[in-house]
Amino acid sequence: MDVAMESLEIVTLVNSVVIPICLFLIMMGMGLTLVANDFKRVLKYPKAVGIGLTNQLLLLPIIGFTLANIMPLEPEYAVGVMLLVLCPGGTTSNLFTYLAKGDVALSVTMTAIASVITVFSIPVVLSFSLIHFMGAGSEFQLPVLKTVLTLVLLTIIPISVGMLIKRFAPRVADNSQRYVSRFGVIFLAFLVAFLSYVQRDIIVEAFLATGPVSLLLNVSTMALGYYSSKWFGLNLAQRASVTLEVGLQNSTLSIFMALTLLANYKMSLMPAIYTLIMFLTAGILVRVFSAKYNKLKKSEVESGILAARRL
Repeated sequence: MDVAMESLEIVTLVNSVVIPICLFLIMMGMGLTLVANDFKRVLKYPKAVGIGLTNQLLLLPIIGFTLANIMPLEPEYAVGVMLLVLCPGGTTSNLFTYLAKGDVALSVTMTAIASVITVFSIPVVLSFSLIHFMGAGSEFQLPVLKTVLTLVLLTIIPISVGMLIKRFAPRVADNSQRYVSRFGVIFLAFLVAFLSYVQRDIIVEAFLATGPVSLLLNVSTMALGYYSSKWFGLNLAQRASVTLEVGLQNSTLSIFMALTLLANYKMSLMPAIYTLIMFLTAGILVRVFSAKYNKLKKSEVESGILAARRL
């Protein structure tokens, strides 16, 4: 009995204290990379930012909602899909964009703008999703005002704090941001492991149920991001950024909402399992985009040498 009580206390502590504090730090870390001019990039490079945000804020939720309806998912897992697609970007996508030789500034800009917009879109769309998948009389009700305030506290405020540090102590921000980005990935891995342990009785069943939709969602959105940016003439670095921004979601925020705002572990398993898949596909894409980048640079160098010889 004492062991059971201790386990319950640990779970409660992680849900109510550890996850919110770590999410605050992760979002503050994103703010450490931002300056006011980053938001002006929307006006300076409207096409690249517009394509990325259209994919993130409009097409990603539409694809997620479609898959949640047509795939044979339990209602809680379907809501988990919506939790995932309503939280695009995050520091993880920024880190993988850097590793893939993508346009990091574009990635950070899209993440920052999406984080601000979703504070207001998440409560509305998620409330509709709960009614649609769980039924109008469901015990799961989303407190809209509380959700907005919670998201402000855990996204806009820490991002603003990070930007203030960047503005007034740029050296501290520059030295800290790489560690915070890595911390975000490590904490997300810890979170997935924690959920797997807590829900170990159903984790295999959950993986079999949500694995196919996770893979389909990830691959389809990444393909959409890549080809839409290619069709509209974005360069290789921008294509890498859009692809990874659309395919890599803010799983930490999704899991936080499932565990804290909705108090449902089952809804959190879909984002957790998607995280495993997105890390795998993102790792593959890092190698692909890096190879493309190196090939492009080699071609540019060879073209420069040939041009010099002609002079």
